[in-house]
Amino acid sequence: MTLKDTQPGMVVRIDSVGESELKQRLMTMGLLPGTRVEVLNSAPLGDPIAIRLRSYNLAMRRDDAAHIEVSQVKEA
Repeated sequence: MTLKDTQPGMVVRIDSVGESELKQRLMTMGLLPGTRVEVLNSAPLGDPIAIRLRSYNLAMRRDDAAHIEVSQVKEA
């Protein structure tokens, strides 16, 4: 499953970050394998999505989220 496929309230763990133009930038922002991420919500039309990781919130486009493989930890 990718981060793009998640729903608000889910808590997931990042398994890998796929190759993309933003890979290095995403990893610099803390999107590293093993990191727990809480999916907060999405904009009314579904893009972008808001996530919480480490100690901050981040909004990202669904196209970018499609490159991040995750595993579900729990559903809130």
